[in-house]
Amino acid sequence: MMRSGLTKPRWPFLVLVLLALLCLGNNCLTRTTTSTLSVPDRDVLLLRDSDPATLDPAMARETNSVSYIVQIFSGLVSFDADMNLVPDIAESWETDNTNTVYTFHLRQGVSFHDGTPVTAGDFKYSWERACDPGTGSLTAGTYLNDIVGAMDMLAGSAQEMAGVRVVDDRTLQVAIDQPRAYFLSKLAQPVAFVVDRGNVESDKNWWRKPNGTGPFKLNGWEAGKLLLLERNTRYYREQARVRYVAFLLSGGYSTQMYERNQIHVTGISIYDLERVRDPSNRLHSQLAIFTQYNITYLGFNTTKAPFSDARVRRAFCLAVDRERVVRQVLLDSVAAARGIVPPGMLAYDPAFTGLPYDVEAARVLLAEAGYGPGGSPLKVVVTLPGSSGEVATYLTAILYQWRENLGAEVEIRQLDGDAYFDRLDDEKDDVFYYGWSADYPDPQDFLDVLFRSGSVNNVGGYSSAAYDALLDQAAITGDETVRENLYRQAEVRLITEDAACLPLWFGKSYLLIKPTVEGYVMSPLGYPLLASVSVSD
Repeated sequence: MMRSGLTKPRWPFLVLVLLALLCLGNNCLTRTTTSTLSVPDRDVLLLRDSDPATLDPAMARETNSVSYIVQIFSGLVSFDADMNLVPDIAESWETDNTNTVYTFHLRQGVSFHDGTPVTAGDFKYSWERACDPGTGSLTAGTYLNDIVGAMDMLAGSAQEMAGVRVVDDRTLQVAIDQPRAYFLSKLAQPVAFVVDRGNVESDKNWWRKPNGTGPFKLNGWEAGKLLLLERNTRYYREQARVRYVAFLLSGGYSTQMYERNQIHVTGISIYDLERVRDPSNRLHSQLAIFTQYNITYLGFNTTKAPFSDARVRRAFCLAVDRERVVRQVLLDSVAAARGIVPPGMLAYDPAFTGLPYDVEAARVLLAEAGYGPGGSPLKVVVTLPGSSGEVATYLTAILYQWRENLGAEVEIRQLDGDAYFDRLDDEKDDVFYYGWSADYPDPQDFLDVLFRSGSVNNVGGYSSAAYDALLDQAAITGDETVRENLYRQAEVRLITEDAACLPLWFGKSYLLIKPTVEGYVMSPLGYPLLASVSVSD
């Protein structure tokens, strides 16, 4: 997800101080400077965001960090706006007759931001660094694991990846353990990006001054204030259309900042969505909606009672009317989910009903499991992100249905939002809130990565030999129709039979984009494609 020293900026590190002056008539954006800190006046895209947790491609686990990393770094392949896999640093590749050995041919003249040439050896170093136990990557075992020798390195039993061979500076040969239809897609994930060894070994906090290969380079970063990207003039593909991208890391409510002409783009919260949807609202014409490959669900801790019993898990799924929550609380801003695979992706089945809302059936299942009237009392602890004690209205609505429909005593325990996903593995309770955005547009990234036995992202501990067998068959078949059918079978087992989780909804991205901005696209993978953006302020 995720190199010689980094060239220093030609001018002091910059922080933007914006005046809250309205300039709505001509959509101009107003900015000013202090005596010691400044920002470019022209050719700059202004965005509101938060600090990344890391800019190390091997260490990033969440979408926010990845959204920066994909601008600064790159890999052998990537996805375009239409989710087609396209050549990136690799200009071409071929496989042998077993479809297990890939030979990649790198583009001529690719360099890191400081001008150091990129070679096939840099990829071998980058991948082996990611798989070195000392690095501590939590993504290498998921996205590089098909490469022969990767798991040996992660286990500490090998010093290099046996399946990676540098033929020459521009030729890299990679052997995987068996044919896998999604292997190339995994290489578009940041942990497979190339990093500069000299940069990495220069300082333990090297990623605060990264020497990448992407369309932008990091000009400066002051935590909590501003992160500034600058066009990489050495970029080997079409250069970024905008020279600077300034991420404002403070400044208040982003929609208000947008309306005050302080930023060019903003996401829209549920509180503002209804008025922006109104055709009579002046902002309506600036509304853009993008499909997102993501899922929000409530996971069950299947390793202990009561949710070690599939009947209990199914009862809790049957007791929730998610369509009502989506309609009344979320104002149809999301799509109710019956399964895990998002719309638009291979194996998505619009006819799949999952476990429908059926309170009576839920109560029967609970009674069979020994809970409810005449049985054991049912107390459930739900782990949610946050620390204020406040719970999102949509979650409150779901927990209320469990109390009303099942008679369950529901207790909430919150984990600090910034560290929620890092702490969840060790501190989850009976039920936990979870969200997942695709790393690549393939059902394997959902059904396999999230629920295969032993997967690092299988937080609930679900395990089924029959389910894993379906995943194994889907992984190696070359017939896309057969593969789709196998994943659909797996989803039925996961959701309908075993109820490993309660799918809630698939998300969409609602943005306001200034008329002066062209080419702003939010990838279905959850990050903007900034190299294609231009600004005419």
